Amino acid sequence: MKPLLFCALGVFCFASTALILSKLIPFLKSKKLGQKILDIGPRWHKSKEGTPTMGGISFIVSFLIFFIIGSLILFFAGDGVSTATYITAVFALLNGATGFLDDRTKFARDRNEGLKAWQKYLLQLVLTAAYMAALRLLGNVTTVLHIPFTGIDLDFGIWWYPFMAVLITGIINSVNLADGIDGLAAFETAVVSVFFILASSVVYNPGSLLMSVLLLGGCLGFLVYNFYPARVFMGDTGSLFLGAAVMGIAIISGNAIAVLVVGFMYVAESLSDIIQIGYFKLTHGKRIFKMAPIHHHFEKCGWSEIKIVAVFCAITLALSALTFVFDIIL
Repeated sequence: MKPLLFCALGVFCFASTALILSKLIPFLKSKKLGQKILDIGPRWHKSKEGTPTMGGISFIVSFLIFFIIGSLILFFAGDGVSTATYITAVFALLNGATGFLDDRTKFARDRNEGLKAWQKYLLQLVLTAAYMAALRLLGNVTTVLHIPFTGIDLDFGIWWYPFMAVLITGIINSVNLADGIDGLAAFETAVVSVFFILASSVVYNPGSLLMSVLLLGGCLGFLVYNFYPARVFMGDTGSLFLGAAVMGIAIISGNAIAVLVVGFMYVAESLSDIIQIGYFKLTHGKRIFKMAPIHHHFEKCGWSEIKIVAVFCAITLALSALTFVFDIIL
């Protein structure tokens, strides 16, 4: 009965997301809430200007609806989700709200720059600090972290707080950077969600399993309209929500550090940006990549958006499979 329940919730979340988007896209167009494309980006992206954005609202609404329904069903079945799961869901929703604020600011200023970088990061840091405090006080989460592939569980003690703050905000912003070409962030997150579904099923963690199933359904429903050529973008509204949800699921499922492996292609986006900027400053104008983040480098190398998504997701799938087999199963 339980497998059928989770499957049904995922399917309903998929269908709901696609249905909401079918109504949301015309609404966004009518309000002229189309993407502004920066001049510093690839010149061929200019053709995407005006594509409706903030489509992430669709899978956020679907997630919220079916998270409530799923939680109630599990509760009355005597198998309720943990307090940490509720805290994590709220954390993801609040990050989505931060993204929505950023997107709305862009349209208020009529340019592709919303909140200043420090303002957005400060909001993320405040939410992350509140999230960590709530987990420790109410969610029964310890400072012990599992080190993938080693069989070692290490107690970080007081260092758990700064380490997790960097990890959480880092993953959130890495997913945000991945949302640069059609379908990339949603497809990668769908693959990562499958890993968490399997990992949560092995130990049966109903909270992380519920969130993972809904995340998978929402991403696949969004891809109906976001796969190349995209008819809608998720905006920071969607990408910040996805990043927070992925990191939150990783924490409550006991795979906080493993997300660096299964979500390596997220991390590669941020690392390429950091390396590019650092090298540019050190060498007074030289570059390692043709353009950062790294998906734009491959675009400049002549790769199509579909090829980039396929290769990045294949790497994510391979790393997820290796982690599941050699860290979760063995």
